[in-house]
Amino acid sequence: MTEEFSNRLIDESSPYLLQHAHNPVDWYPWGESALKKARSENKMILVSIGYSACHWCHVMERESFENKDVAQLMNDNFINIKIDREERPDLDHIYMDAVQAMTGSGGWPLNVFLTPQAKPFYGGTYFPPVNAFNRSSWTEILTRLKLAWNTGQDEILKQADNLTGHLQKSNEFKFDTGALIAQPGNNFFTIEDAGTIFTAIMKTADKTWGGFGKAPKFPQTFTIQYLLQYHHYTSDAEALAQAVLSMDKMLEGGIYDQVGGGFSRYSTDEQWLAPHFEKMLYDNALLISILCDLFQLTKYKRYSEAIRKTVAFIEREMMNPQGGFFAALDADSEGEEGKYYIWDKKEIDEILGNDSTLFCNFFNITDLGNWSHDSVSNKKNILRILKQGQLFAEENDLSLNEFEITINHCLEKVLTARNKRIRPALDDKILLNWNALMITALVKAAAALDELHYRVLAENNFDYLMKNFSRQMNASVLFHCCKNGDSKFPAFLDDYACLIQSCIYLQELTSDPQYLNWAKALTAQVISEFSDEPSGFFFFTGKEQNDVIFRKKEIYDGATPSGNSIMAENLFYLSVVFDNSDWKQRALKITGSMKAVVLNYPGSFGVWASVLLKQVFGLNEISVIGAGYEKIRAVIMGKYLPARVIQCNPVPVKEFPLLANKEAGSETWIYLCKNHTCKAPVKTPEELFLLMNNSTDT
Repeated sequence: MTEEFSNRLIDESSPYLLQHAHNPVDWYPWGESALKKARSENKMILVSIGYSACHWCHVMERESFENKDVAQLMNDNFINIKIDREERPDLDHIYMDAVQAMTGSGGWPLNVFLTPQAKPFYGGTYFPPVNAFNRSSWTEILTRLKLAWNTGQDEILKQADNLTGHLQKSNEFKFDTGALIAQPGNNFFTIEDAGTIFTAIMKTADKTWGGFGKAPKFPQTFTIQYLLQYHHYTSDAEALAQAVLSMDKMLEGGIYDQVGGGFSRYSTDEQWLAPHFEKMLYDNALLISILCDLFQLTKYKRYSEAIRKTVAFIEREMMNPQGGFFAALDADSEGEEGKYYIWDKKEIDEILGNDSTLFCNFFNITDLGNWSHDSVSNKKNILRILKQGQLFAEENDLSLNEFEITINHCLEKVLTARNKRIRPALDDKILLNWNALMITALVKAAAALDELHYRVLAENNFDYLMKNFSRQMNASVLFHCCKNGDSKFPAFLDDYACLIQSCIYLQELTSDPQYLNWAKALTAQVISEFSDEPSGFFFFTGKEQNDVIFRKKEIYDGATPSGNSIMAENLFYLSVVFDNSDWKQRALKITGSMKAVVLNYPGSFGVWASVLLKQVFGLNEISVIGAGYEKIRAVIMGKYLPARVIQCNPVPVKEFPLLANKEAGSETWIYLCKNHTCKAPVKTPEELFLLMNNSTDT
């Protein structure tokens, strides 16, 4: 390979695609040009899907895609297409389902072979350059498929048709919702069902190291969210304890960047020590949100500190000057996974001098190292905490204040030293749904910590999205991805759903009704463009998009929430705000139809579980009318109230039912309504909370 060579990816904006722009493989981006060429030449299509922060994607590129002989084999026999899964999650969903159906597993890099009509027939994930790990080599796979295409093309086409038909049928999930739809005064989801979900979650809980299941361990923020909400409604101590344990162990482990803040994507071990070092925007947004909930419930200082440190990391390393948030930081730097984040003890000694012993003892840094990896030598350390600060300070004859001052001073020095290293690559594209998740996180942080700066960040980011992701500030027509002011790809369901959710949170924090008007317009657009009317669910792609083999409906809450679960929550909330019974019934229909699968598999449907929980206990409808609403709003927003609608204004507003027909005088009044019943207004947040606690249906 020579640096002068470039393929058809050279004009793309995706950092992941540009990483492959100088491969000797004749890569195409997904589009009609490549698909038409495959049809005209009757060639198989190889679709290779990954993302810029994917470690094994880089490995396969170095081993195979940069090899001239391998590239020649690929170029002669296939139309080769590279896809950034974060730019085109619609294609990733379809072809990941295909590979999982064929092999029983999936992941990235995702390599799937298609007929000229873009129908999948064979695939897998990482393929080594030689037979290894019980996997065939990449060249063996290519050669075998070349022979099969030349000698048994009809059988391959038949297999592809059958697999595509299976995928379509699986996507047409149908539930008998008739018995589940709530009638006025009845509830199809009960507190007993909520307990069933809790019991199922706790069966998977690691009660020593926190989290759920065995290694590799993902944060599972939606499961923690459910535990916190379940505790809120039932006062179940075990639910809160497991949530606290899970977050504490993450904050003590290597998955949390002790030096610079922020979280890596997952841990490779059960103790949260060794992460897969990539840092994704969505993970950090979701974890900030959970930290806010935990802080509001417990008031533990460690959670507020982690919120501040993680937001600071996002500002410092993942935000552009205009207020948009970048997608990800790579796991690798200088060709090594985690090199930017790991330390020799000698390095720390040189940086910290006399303070090194205390620092190293606290963060488990040793001469022999606490972590080994295939690509690095021994004696490497990942910072982790084995003892809480109070206990450690006492054992070292220090006051907690003295200890914290010393450790924080040391961390600043170590961060300064780390900043001189070669940084991991930045994926500087900006994604609508991930930015919207960060807006929601910042709003929650602003409310939990009473921090105006976080509100400003959230509002600025929303303004950035409206300017760069919509057509002439039209909130109803959106794009999915933007880089350097160039927006492309029609927005997907997740984009709309998460943006609507962020509008809801922004309105609660600011009391600006324009956010609700945007939410209303966006919701109407979703119903118009994404609806699957027979089921009530929503397709992932809009009805005008025609470059996928079928329109998929996503219902699983994975690393990010599904657009359908967020839309169910949005519809339920907005049906109260706008007194829209159709939206309420649609929310009840799709959540009701999910009941059986949520009860059986809550770990895969965590957001759905929380939506159903809200429908057990209902929404507290809170309105504040009067000149003093801002101070009252701040107190209410600082309280952990997971199922609430909040609107505030100096005077009644007839356009919004919660703000209409309320008393307006010299005093500020707080109104609480629920299930079509209103309490007598009160004057203070404390009286409001007492009303809510005494309510028989909470």
